[in-house]
Amino acid sequence: MNLALNRFLKALIISITITLSLNPANAQHIIDQVLGVVGSEKILLSDIEQEHLRLKMQGVESEGDVKCNVFEDLLIHKLLIHQAALDSIEVGPAMVESEMERRLRYFINQVGSETELEKYFNKSIFQIKSDLRKTIKESLIAQQMQESIVKNVTVTPSEVKKIFRSFPKDSLPTIPEQYEIRQIILYPPASGEAKLAVRERLLELRERILKGERFSTLAVAYSEDRATVAHGGELGFSSRDQLVKSFADAAFNLKDGQVSQIVESEYGFHLIQMIERRNDQVNVRHILMKPSYTQSQLLQNQNKLDSIVNLINADSLTFKQAAQRFSEDEKTRLSGGLAINPRTNTSLFEKEHLAPSDFYVIKNLKVGENSAPFESRDEHANVVNKILTITNIIPQHIANIEQDYATIQQMAMMQKKQEAFTEWTQKKINATFIRIDPSFQNCSFEFLGWVK
Repeated sequence: MNLALNRFLKALIISITITLSLNPANAQHIIDQVLGVVGSEKILLSDIEQEHLRLKMQGVESEGDVKCNVFEDLLIHKLLIHQAALDSIEVGPAMVESEMERRLRYFINQVGSETELEKYFNKSIFQIKSDLRKTIKESLIAQQMQESIVKNVTVTPSEVKKIFRSFPKDSLPTIPEQYEIRQIILYPPASGEAKLAVRERLLELRERILKGERFSTLAVAYSEDRATVAHGGELGFSSRDQLVKSFADAAFNLKDGQVSQIVESEYGFHLIQMIERRNDQVNVRHILMKPSYTQSQLLQNQNKLDSIVNLINADSLTFKQAAQRFSEDEKTRLSGGLAINPRTNTSLFEKEHLAPSDFYVIKNLKVGENSAPFESRDEHANVVNKILTITNIIPQHIANIEQDYATIQQMAMMQKKQEAFTEWTQKKINATFIRIDPSFQNCSFEFLGWVK
């Protein structure tokens, strides 16, 4: 089971991060040759050498015959690409460009600077980007193909328990210390002046764009969405249900190149520009701005929360009752402030799952203690004031079905996906034209049928 799961994970990794066809300046020159054919796809000697190099760069230790393992990973990768072509799975150029920029930044961070990267590969940044595009497009297509294979896999509660019983004891993960918390959140006063100031700034930017300035340049300079600033505000292709309603309504009504009026959402205020629409997806840029609040406005919330804490500490109200009465967070107010971890959909948070400001406050609290008011951020990065209490602390432990059902469920789902992927791969191997070089025909492959 572990071996097959490793192969499934490797196939997923190689479909996402397969290394670029870039030859560093100090690499030995290789006379390329075709070592494998999978349907309409070819595996070259340079592909194997580059993937081997990727493993070394990432410090990955391969078990057994390294080249045989790498070769089978590439066979699976090409099988995905071949089937994706038959199923008409494609990725847009904007998605490729976005991923190319992300990976380029990663490599630049690894070597220290853009200049050092050019020296390492003995190529200009322009040439490096050109080399990246084909491989990235291929890897994104393979990723989508693999996701389509397992997208309908589900796991029932009885299957979760059955699979849990089959796990070797030493394969169960150690669960770090977890916290269950309740919170009371107040948002800064939504003053008309703060909103009006944001609208005026965005209207000025919109006018500059309509007069000819580049939207992407202004997004880099002014947008408060740090995740998209480096891409000139570009979000990449998104379906309507991936966007908040007000944003989606505006975006899907734009024509290519058109700039929206100001759009308000729970994230703040936006200008949106259409890049490309494809069927039921759009790729847009946006500039996000949020209202600014004065210290006196924030102090009003701090004082109000101080009064609420005093009521709780005096036993006039329980924390749960106070949250239901005073909290402005609609997601947790009705449940008495009980916070839900969006990663696990449970009420338990590991340290890494909490906002740094929240963990800094609760790390010294005991169960039942209430924090002092403090400033934090919500899931949309908006400023909030809050107080917290810890209702439970679960010490570090080995995963078990009673306390860690969500974690065990994820492990069971991964196993079922692995089984579905293994079944699909074996079926496609048997039905696809495959030819491999004699030098690899004696490899101990995990899947049967590579050698016809």
